[in-house]
Amino acid sequence: MSILYPGLPQKKSFYPGDEDASHVGAFDPTGTLIGIASLFRCEDGSLQLRGMATSAEARGTGAGRDIVRFAEAFAAENKIPRLWCNARVSALGFYVKCGWQIEGTEFEVPDIGPHYIMVSTATDEKTGATE
Repeated sequence: MSILYPGLPQKKSFYPGDEDASHVGAFDPTGTLIGIASLFRCEDGSLQLRGMATSAEARGTGAGRDIVRFAEAFAAENKIPRLWCNARVSALGFYVKCGWQIEGTEFEVPDIGPHYIMVSTATDEKTGATE
């Protein structure tokens, strides 16, 4: 919580549909949780990566990239044609390095700040197969 939404109440980290989402964790060699994300199946058949965060100590270690690659593999294995997220402006460079693309224009998430929709390019829009 302190990583994802610093200074906000814990309830801010709960999303509608969390009970049906798949939750992912990244752990360091000692078993300490260093990264999190949820994979939410949307009504339109897409998969949303949401609530993704890594601890400050884990940044630059590949933990975030590993979570993204897991999400891409999950989408491909489940034949989900579209994987996307609402990315903070400060995280755009991370997602671009992972091969994702910006879709649309900047929008504001209340209490959080400016975001863009980003879409994985690792899944084929028509077949759900990885490139």
